[in-house]
Amino acid sequence: MPEIRIGISGWTYAPWRGTFFPERLAHRKELAYAARKVSSIEINGTFYSLQTPSSYAKWASETPDDFLFSVKGPRFITHIRRLKDAAVPLANFFASGVLRLGSKLGPILWQLPPSFRYDAAKLDAFFALLPRDTQAAEKLAAQHNEKVKQTWFEPGPKRPLRHAIEIRHDSFKVPAFVAQLRRHRVALVVADTVGKWPFMEDVTADFIYVRLHGDAELYVSGYTEAALKEWARKVAGWSKGKNPPRTKLTAPAAKPRARGRDVYVYFDNDVKTRAPYDAINLAHFLKLGPKAPPAPAIESISEVARTRWPSYPTRAAG
Repeated sequence: MPEIRIGISGWTYAPWRGTFFPERLAHRKELAYAARKVSSIEINGTFYSLQTPSSYAKWASETPDDFLFSVKGPRFITHIRRLKDAAVPLANFFASGVLRLGSKLGPILWQLPPSFRYDAAKLDAFFALLPRDTQAAEKLAAQHNEKVKQTWFEPGPKRPLRHAIEIRHDSFKVPAFVAQLRRHRVALVVADTVGKWPFMEDVTADFIYVRLHGDAELYVSGYTEAALKEWARKVAGWSKGKNPPRTKLTAPAAKPRARGRDVYVYFDNDVKTRAPYDAINLAHFLKLGPKAPPAPAIESISEVARTRWPSYPTRAAG
C-alpha cells in the first residue's frame, strides 16, 4: 500500500518554544516531541554543513520505529558547485553518516538556487551520479576525501534511495525537463511559494514530494481549512496513482500507476509556528490523525522573527 507522510521542515525554531513545544521542554527533547506529532521531518542542517554519524544515530534513536526522515542535500553541491564536479562532494555527503538513519532514511531533497537556469546536460551528469540504493551509496561513499573527519557508510540491508529536486527558475518550465526527470526517476518537488518561484505539479517518479512554504506570505502564513482540504484532495489522488484534476502541468500527464504512489508533504511556513499545526490538520483531513488544537496567537514578525530568528527574511534556504 502507498504511504502518505505529512511533516515539517526542521524542528529547531526558537518561536516554537512555549507555543508548539510545551513550556520548559528541554531543547534536546524537541525532536522526540515533534516526531510524535507528525510522521516525517526534513533534516535541514545537512544543507548547511556535513553532519556526523553520531548525530544521525541520535536522531534515529529519538524517533518512533515507523518514523521517516527526508534529508536535504548540501548547498555546497547545489549552490556553490552548482552540480559541477559533484562526485567527491556526493561521496563526502554519504560518507558523513546519512546511512546511519537506517530504515528511517526517506527521500533526499536537492534544492537548486533561484539563479540556476535549466541545463539538461549538467542535470543528466548529476542524476547519473546519484545512488539509487544503499549499497550503491556505500560504494560512492568510499570515494570520500579528507574533508570528512568522521565516516560511517555501512549500508545494512539493501534499500532503495529516492531523490527529489526543487527548482526556482522559470527556465525549468518546459516539457523537456519533465521528460528528463521521468527518465531518471527523480521527483519534481511541488513547491508552493506564493508565486515567487515556479509552481509545477507534474508527476515524474513513483513518489510525490511536496513543500508548502506559505499560503499568502512566504515562510510565514498558515493555510486555511479550505486550502488544506484542497491539498488533501490532491494528495489522496496522487496516492492512488492518479493525476488529480486541477493540477498545474507543464508536460503531458503521467500514466496512472495502479499500485499508487507514496506522497511526502512538508510544511516550511515556520516563522509563526504554523507549520506543525498545518501538518497535523492536513493529516487529519486525510483521515490519518486527530485535528490539531488552535494555533497559538503569535506576536508580530518584527517581534518574533527578527529578534528571535535574526536571519529572517533572508533565509539561506527553505
